[in-house]
Amino acid sequence: MRRILPSVVAFAIALSISSAACAQTEVTLIAPGGIRAPIEQLIPGFEKKTGYKVNATFGSGGGTKQQVVRGDVFDVPIVQPPLQDVLASGNVVESTATPLASVAVGVAVKKGAPRPDISTTEAVKKMLLNAKSIVCPDAATGAAAGVSINEMLKRLGIDDQIEPKLTRPKGNGPGGAGGGAVVSAMVGKGEAEIGMTFISEMNDPGIDIVGPLPREVTPWTPLVGFISTHAKNPEAAKALLQYLSSPEAAAVYKSLGMQPGK
Repeated sequence: MRRILPSVVAFAIALSISSAACAQTEVTLIAPGGIRAPIEQLIPGFEKKTGYKVNATFGSGGGTKQQVVRGDVFDVPIVQPPLQDVLASGNVVESTATPLASVAVGVAVKKGAPRPDISTTEAVKKMLLNAKSIVCPDAATGAAAGVSINEMLKRLGIDDQIEPKLTRPKGNGPGGAGGGAVVSAMVGKGEAEIGMTFISEMNDPGIDIVGPLPREVTPWTPLVGFISTHAKNPEAAKALLQYLSSPEAAAVYKSLGMQPGK
């Protein structure tokens, strides 16, 4: 028994050291689905450059913001305006606010289908009224693209006319997150004539991206990164935020139809 006890103690100490080392080298991040694609492209480069391991969580814009507001622990939260509730929560370091990129709501059609004109407000309105079926993320799940589209339809004064032919699927993630991917898949399969979601989420091989909606039709959505006041690894959080706002990151944002910075 006396021989076993020191071994058990030594094992416990080793396990404790290993866990501490893991905590020191891991950096956690939470972000909306609108920036998922570039983040996932950028993570390997950051990990190779710094030696930190990124543990990323993605969800709907509204859902992830509420996680930050209620104090869920992440080293780097990425949120979308309005930021008042996030700042008031005290869960982010306000001075670390870093504009990463803005993303537009885009339009997609099935690959090879005619591409509608979306160059002006009147052209967009005509496209929507003429379409036989339209799909977009469900705003009820907190999907920011869905919220923007609902607001756009009201501003255009056609929400009542569009509603009967509009489908709002939920995603497969927590709380229905990931609706943008479902939108793209439905269009790719021919289940809807027109798909609208964040252009960064349009990655189904069965679709053609028509392009982003004009800013006068619906504003682009900015995404802002912070260091959390609860960060377990502030240095790693700072390094990650710097990398996500670097020229290398800007090139990835641009490649996905996003606008780097403000």
